[in-house]
Amino acid sequence: MVNIRRAEAADAEAILAYCRLVGGETENLTFGAEGVGLRMEQEAAYLEGIRHSERQLYLVAEAEGEIIGTGVLSCGGRPRLAHRGEISISVKKAMWGQHIATRMLEEILRFAREQAKVRILSLEVRSDNARAIGLYRKFGFETVGRFPGFLQIDGEEVSCDLMRLHL
Repeated sequence: MVNIRRAEAADAEAILAYCRLVGGETENLTFGAEGVGLRMEQEAAYLEGIRHSERQLYLVAEAEGEIIGTGVLSCGGRPRLAHRGEISISVKKAMWGQHIATRMLEEILRFAREQAKVRILSLEVRSDNARAIGLYRKFGFETVGRFPGFLQIDGEEVSCDLMRLHL
């Protein structure tokens, strides 16, 4: 059984290990096997700082006590950006196809509407990641542009689609 819950500061070490794992499993993320480059204390402080936020959300998906996915919503604090939120989702490769990203996206959308009160969500996704693009389209996201060279992986420039959902 997969449990999806809000992350806590105590999850910092496990989240950083998870990021190194998934970063090494796929080229679809903005980081590789090096992870996100934060120390455990930095990650714990970040998670504690947003734990009760009505504008930020960090979800973890767990199975048998192991983190197998994350979903993040970050909303702008400046008045000109307060109507927007950016999302990111990742799932451990062994768990792909089990609707974990779908469940996290449903929770992010609920939070965005009910708590964060944002009107537009955006994300970047590799232009060749048809599976993820299909998931986002299923929820009503539309492609609003392509950013050639958004990522650079092993010296190669990789395009990403910019997608948005008007809530």
